[in-house]
Amino acid sequence: MTEGNFVDYVKIYVSSGKGGKGSTHLHREKFIEKGGPDGGDGGRGGHVFLVGNKGLWTLFHLKFARHIKAGNGGDGSGDRSTGADGDDKFIEVPLGTVVKDKETGEILFEITEDGEKQILSRGGKGGLGNWHFRSSTNQTPRYSQPGLPGAEMDVILELKVLADVGLVGFPNAGKSTLLSVLTSAKPKIADYPFTTLKPNLGIVAYRDFQSFVIADIPGIIEGAAEGKGLGHYFLRHIERNSTLLFLVPVDTPDIKAEYDILVNELTKYNPEMLDKERLLVISKCDMLDDELKAELKVELDVAFKDIPYMFISSVAQQGLTELKDKLWKMLND
Repeated sequence: MTEGNFVDYVKIYVSSGKGGKGSTHLHREKFIEKGGPDGGDGGRGGHVFLVGNKGLWTLFHLKFARHIKAGNGGDGSGDRSTGADGDDKFIEVPLGTVVKDKETGEILFEITEDGEKQILSRGGKGGLGNWHFRSSTNQTPRYSQPGLPGAEMDVILELKVLADVGLVGFPNAGKSTLLSVLTSAKPKIADYPFTTLKPNLGIVAYRDFQSFVIADIPGIIEGAAEGKGLGHYFLRHIERNSTLLFLVPVDTPDIKAEYDILVNELTKYNPEMLDKERLLVISKCDMLDDELKAELKVELDVAFKDIPYMFISSVAQQGLTELKDKLWKMLND
């Protein structure tokens, strides 16, 4: 999937169908002089549904479908015949899609399971035919009900990708490179900041045909919560991760300071982020010999007493098996 095809935010206008009108019909048949009222009801208007589809990873298919309308209900007819119901409209969305009312910002619901179906806009009820209004004192009612109008609304669909592990780090920390060697994903990799402009997902193949999903988001810088860099727009994609992997290059002047900046930006965005499991990964460690690595380990043991850390090199393929084992254990404990 290219960056341009990853769409995680769309605004759409939805309109359910209006109900059909009831029939005002009096029965006419040979040898039956006064058949009486037999007008049928109108059919209901079509509903607009949202349906979860685990095969979708983006809202790209809705990028140009800004107006979605369900069918109107059919009118009732004689012989107490009910009009046809309007055609329902089904909108398939990826799992993790949050639906908001555009006017109020209220979260209406969220799609989290494959095949889950939620009504977004309910169709109007069909009107009653004159059959329902007969009585001993009004034996030939010549009126019926019109159908109720459908509902229309503007909604916002936001995708929060459902992944097991979220990669967090500064621009050019090596997140995309790590994703490319752990999974079959092909993220854009270059030697300039903010190479990643859209979230990337990759599936890590583990032992015994098991797997887990990693999400890579654009790099975070100090002040991202206030809109610097690419801002905190993409942080919602790691809200659902059970484990956060902090990636800091070994050539960073102060590893603890960079880690603290990342944690601080996550806290500003959503304090609940700190409740997740955390793992610090020191990347680009092929530049260290054993002696330098031992010296650095002494410093890290003091700075990170409660946070586990590991040394890896994505380019040299060092420590990747141990990293997968550690992540699998954290995900399943």
